[in-house]
Amino acid sequence: MKNNLILGLAIVSMLFSCTTDDTADVVINDNSVINNNGNGGGPTDPETIFLSGTYTEDLTLDANNTYKVNGPLIMAAGTTLTIPAGMTIEALAAGANVYIAIAQDATIIANGTADNPIVLTSDASNPSAGDWGGLIVLGRAPINSVTGTATATSEIAALPFGGQDGDDDSGIIRYVRVEYSGGAADGQSENNGISFYGVGRGTVVEYIQAYEGKDDGVEFFGGTVNVNYMSVVNCQDDSIDWTEGYTGTITNAYVKHGASHDKGIEADGYNTDFSNAAGFFSKPTVTNLTIIGLGSSTGNEAIRLRAGTQGIFNNVLIEGFEEGFDLDGDSGDNPTGAGVLNGDTSVTDVTFIDVTLNMKNDTGEVFTEADFISGNGNGTGTDYATWGANWTVE
Repeated sequence: MKNNLILGLAIVSMLFSCTTDDTADVVINDNSVINNNGNGGGPTDPETIFLSGTYTEDLTLDANNTYKVNGPLIMAAGTTLTIPAGMTIEALAAGANVYIAIAQDATIIANGTADNPIVLTSDASNPSAGDWGGLIVLGRAPINSVTGTATATSEIAALPFGGQDGDDDSGIIRYVRVEYSGGAADGQSENNGISFYGVGRGTVVEYIQAYEGKDDGVEFFGGTVNVNYMSVVNCQDDSIDWTEGYTGTITNAYVKHGASHDKGIEADGYNTDFSNAAGFFSKPTVTNLTIIGLGSSTGNEAIRLRAGTQGIFNNVLIEGFEEGFDLDGDSGDNPTGAGVLNGDTSVTDVTFIDVTLNMKNDTGEVFTEADFISGNGNGTGTDYATWGANWTVE
């Protein structure tokens, strides 16, 4: 399939050099299009290959070419998107309908390095948050918004996700930075920097950054994927978000707020009527976490735990917030506080700097800060200066 794609790109190159039709599109597989006019009109750019459509064959990008995403780029089941280390892919600054989606049973191989990261960014001369959609990955790992073999549907792209394979493999995402994403589709649905929908632990995700996003930086909709070394800087909604029964691990995470922001982490146990769901809550393990806010006088929360979420936090540093941890949710179908009482939600080794209130309990359950937090003053957070050097931006 790769040979067919290479042949197709060669044909595209020949047509670009010979055609006089500025609006010509070249079909390179059953459903996908590479075009040479940006978005159906305007001047041509023979040195840029435009990407959009649903790809039913592998797409291997060539480091010698320049690529621009100018619409939904969807990799269908059975295909692989391969992006070489060091490549920068620009996206048309046209909002929510410009994104890269890796469907169930498709894979992405984006294997950058510290010296040659992969950058997905806006094509605007003065880029800003929300210029384009972002990266969406969908897998077959368990989610709690459906039962049995049923699947849910993603907010953006309306693609299926979820299943019963906790070891599901969607590929490799390593040393990848997503910039200026988060375009809003409507009042309810917005893209994130990177969205993981039911992604399994067979997927390798390490050294990722979401930078200057309009909505959340990195969001987990269920799944079991483990993420190592994650940076979220200047995202305008929540920096890290999970829901629908996410049960993976997050190890070495760094969050820094800009002028516009919401929570460092906003965590939900479920995303629908839990009485009709699969019967388990979100419960990730978060180790080596640093969240830097704008000061305790700004009236913000670093971490909000709600809707029954559970979670184990180890080695945390929180600086510059009115509230460190805010726990919300009544008993019954929304037992956030019950997780503290039974040991499914806890914080071990944490340091609060310029934080007015370490813990706020709005759960309806009775427990003290000592029931929730141990080792206050012992947290060092993640060593971001070491692992974030060279490939991240602030």
